[in-house]
Amino acid sequence: MLFEHMEKIKKSSTYSELIHRYEEQYRSKKLYFDEPIHQQEMQEEATKLANESVLKMAQAELETTDQSNTNYQHFFAKCLQNRNFVIVSFIPGILMYLFLMIYARPLVRYIFERLVMTIFVIISVTIFVFSILHFSPADPAANILGESATAEQRAEFDHRYGLDQSYWVQLWDATKGILTLDLGYSYTGNEDVMASIANKFPVTLTIAFWSLLMAIVIAIPVGMISAAKPNSFWDYSFMFIALIGLSIPNFWQGLVFILNFSIKWHILPATYSPGDWLSIIMPVIVLGTGLTASIARMTRSSILEVVNEEYIVTAKAKGLKPSRVFINHALRNAIIPIITIIGLQFGGMLGGAAVTEKVFNISGLGSYIVDKQFVPDIPSILGGVVYIAITISIVNLAVDILYAFLNPRIRSQMKNT
Repeated sequence: MLFEHMEKIKKSSTYSELIHRYEEQYRSKKLYFDEPIHQQEMQEEATKLANESVLKMAQAELETTDQSNTNYQHFFAKCLQNRNFVIVSFIPGILMYLFLMIYARPLVRYIFERLVMTIFVIISVTIFVFSILHFSPADPAANILGESATAEQRAEFDHRYGLDQSYWVQLWDATKGILTLDLGYSYTGNEDVMASIANKFPVTLTIAFWSLLMAIVIAIPVGMISAAKPNSFWDYSFMFIALIGLSIPNFWQGLVFILNFSIKWHILPATYSPGDWLSIIMPVIVLGTGLTASIARMTRSSILEVVNEEYIVTAKAKGLKPSRVFINHALRNAIIPIITIIGLQFGGMLGGAAVTEKVFNISGLGSYIVDKQFVPDIPSILGGVVYIAITISIVNLAVDILYAFLNPRIRSQMKNT
């Protein structure tokens, strides 16, 4: 409104009169002080003073007509009184404030970026696994109905489970099922896939968790002792045992345990029973043996890499106790590779749990996927593999967050980016 009034005044004869008057003032001032008159300077000064006068005149005219200048604050306040404006701008506004809140905090931004990467990993795993199963030569209808099934029966089976749809339609349905936690029913037994996974996955996760806990409790002290006394009897003994643990196949170790502890000595049950805590001991040991050996060797090598660093020598020169130097300085700086191997091995342990579950007759997710693979039962396999991938992604997210807490350099990089 103010701008319109100013333009109106500039187009009138009043503006020309103002320019002429200020030019005369400029000439009079220069003649009085006996100074030279510069035409360009005179025009610039006259225009500047005329524009200031026009602004005052426009403001006075607005006040006399009972109109006010509309600024952003007044305009926004007026828009907020409009219900449609509030509804349309609410969602973008919330998203903008969430975005600003996330990126204003380095740690929150770090976690948010890892979560976004996790979502892309899950979608990629879904597409990859589904594509392999879809283009595999196995025919679920023929495997389930048998060779004696007619063409009409196979067509009815394919239509019932959507196998007669195009690849893209089936892929979209599978992805939507993963995201909405609704994978439909399995080809064999017509059971709810999500209900089956919900019943079997906790068993696998429980065994994996206790195996991981056992590995951490045993391996880190063993690795610390080996690093504190390198090339000693304890170092050679522990690393030799760790090498054996890495070399033994899980299925063979499980069979040996069953033959000795169950059949020969009758100490532990041969198969897993949910109500018997003794039945979980052998599966936990078998599944965690390789992880224990890997963590022990990584702990030893990581500590030995940092014990000769300058800050360790400086700490010793200051007179700190050897135990304090070893734990507070050496172990703290060597913990990052150890956490990395724990996160990676936990994922491999979940993937390799199928062998242990088969040996001990455990009805877990690993054995469930193996049983469904021979059909192939696409919804069941896809659900099992993807939710294992989700668990592994969450574990790796936790590892990344631990990096940020334990490593000051990562925190510094987060603040500078």
